[in-house]
Amino acid sequence: MTLLEATLQDFPRIDMEARAAARSRLEQLTMPHWGLGRLMDLAEELAGMCGAMPPPVTAKTIVTMAADHGIAAQGVSGYPREVTLQMVHNFVAGGAGINVLSRLAGVRVVIADLGVDGDFSELVKVGKIIDRKIARGTQDMTRGPAMSRAEAVQAIEAGIAIARELGPETDVFGTGEMGIGNTTPSSAIVALYARAPIAEVTGRGTGIDDRQLAHKIDLIEKAIAANAPDITDPIDILAKVGGFEIGGIAGIILGAASQRKPVLIDGFISTAGALIAAHVEPRSREFMIASHRSMEPGHRIALKCLDKKPLLDLDLRLGEGTGAALAMHFVEAAVRILTEVATFAEARVSQAGT
Repeated sequence: MTLLEATLQDFPRIDMEARAAARSRLEQLTMPHWGLGRLMDLAEELAGMCGAMPPPVTAKTIVTMAADHGIAAQGVSGYPREVTLQMVHNFVAGGAGINVLSRLAGVRVVIADLGVDGDFSELVKVGKIIDRKIARGTQDMTRGPAMSRAEAVQAIEAGIAIARELGPETDVFGTGEMGIGNTTPSSAIVALYARAPIAEVTGRGTGIDDRQLAHKIDLIEKAIAANAPDITDPIDILAKVGGFEIGGIAGIILGAASQRKPVLIDGFISTAGALIAAHVEPRSREFMIASHRSMEPGHRIALKCLDKKPLLDLDLRLGEGTGAALAMHFVEAAVRILTEVATFAEARVSQAGT
C-alpha cells in the first residue's frame, strides 16, 4: 500500500459531539447571542476538526513549499527564475515577510524543497530545509505534461510525509509556497475545476503588464489544449498543468487532516493545492480554513469552488504563507473566546429576557 492510499484509509470526519459541546458553551457566554460572529463560528469549527473541547491550537507550523516551473522561461512572471532559489535563502535567514509575520504570531516556519533549481545540501545537513526534491523544476506545460504521474504522486506524498513528521509537535498547520511562475499552473487548475474562462481566473501575479498578462493567458490556454487534463482525475490535473509545490501543499492538507489537524490555507497557489486535495479526498475540505482572499482574480473563484469564506481580505498578493500567519491570530482568539469568556452562570450575570 502506498503512503497516499494509507492516508486515505479511514479518513476522519468532523467530530460532531465536540462541535456541539463548543457551540453549547459559546451560546452561554456573557454577550449578546453570537456577539463575536465569525470568531465563534471558527471556535466551533476548530472543536469539530480537532475532536476536542477545547481544541488545542498552541503549537502552530507553516510549511512553505518551494519549487521552480518550466513555464517561467516564457516570461509569465516579473521576476527571473533564480529568485526562487534566492528567496529560499532569505527564508532561512529569517528576512522574508513570512518570517516576520510568523515570529509575531508565534508560528514555526518550515521550508521544504520540492523542486528548486538549486543545491541546498549544506542547509539540509544542518536541518534548515527539508529535502523532498523531485526534480529541478517542472517541464514547460505548453509542450507536454508539467511532470509525470509518478512525480505528481511523489509530490503529494512528500507533503503527507512532512505533515506526519511534524504532526506530533503541531496543533495547527498553515500552507505556504515559493516558486517563480506558480500563479500560471494555479490559474490552469482553478480554470479546470471552476469550468471558467482562463482570462477570468488569471491575474498579474508578481505585477506583470497588460502584454505579459495576455501572453500568460495564451500560454495557459495552450497548456490545457495540449495536455487535455482529465477533470475527474486530480492527479492527472496536477501532472499535466501543476507544480511540485502545489502537489506538496495538497499533501500537507491531506496529511494534516488525516491526523485531525486544522489547516490554514494561504493564498491563490495554496488554494489551487487545496482544490487538488479536496478532489483526492473530499473529506479533507472539512479541515481547511481559508485564511484570506488575495488580489488574484482566480482566488475568489477558487474559494467558491471549495465553499470557503476567508477570514481576511487585506489585498494581499505575496504568498509564502503570510496570510496563514496573519490568520493564526484569529485561530488563537477564537479558542480564547471559547475557553476564557465566562458564561452567564459562571459570572452570575442575568441573561436577556430574565
